Amino acid sequence: MPRQVHYNAAENIPAETAADPYLRPAFSFSNRLRRLVWNLCWAIFYRFSPRPFFAWRALLLRLFGAQLGPTCKFYPSSRVWAPWNLTCSDLVAVGDGAEIYNPAPMRLGSHAILSQNSYLCGATHDFDNPGFPLLAYAMEVGDYAWVAARACVAPGVKIGEGAVLGLASVATRDLEPWGVYAGSPAVKVKQRNRTTI
Repeated sequence: MPRQVHYNAAENIPAETAADPYLRPAFSFSNRLRRLVWNLCWAIFYRFSPRPFFAWRALLLRLFGAQLGPTCKFYPSSRVWAPWNLTCSDLVAVGDGAEIYNPAPMRLGSHAILSQNSYLCGATHDFDNPGFPLLAYAMEVGDYAWVAARACVAPGVKIGEGAVLGLASVATRDLEPWGVYAGSPAVKVKQRNRTTI
């Protein structure tokens, strides 16, 4: 079972907001301030940087706490919600429009690829709880794994080493190492040939 983190920010909440759990912020003021500064940096310095400036974007992510291997490639319109919760091994590629929503720690393995407009969702809400608390999950994308264009990965799902999640597929369960998955929800359609890697 993936590690689950509950967030409940109860600081400086007006009385009328505190009475309605849907109006309460899910994160602390300091977390929201940190994300505001990161989003301003992303909008000004990251988003409009020239496409080949991979080292520049990696530097910005590192300045906000990301732990990246030496040659990670993040494209200009890729989004990382919380760089301080991101760890990447070497030779990771995160394509244009790819989004990493990571309120809890997320790890991308060596040679992992997140293609354009893919989405890794690291949190959800407990809709059965009247407080509607945020549930954040640690996630991992294994070495040599590929999340194809427009594919989505649900909270807490682990993408095994060498696994492939096909075009516009939705992973709601862990993907076995070296399996090829497609569909919504994604099902295994074949085994990947490891000798070609």
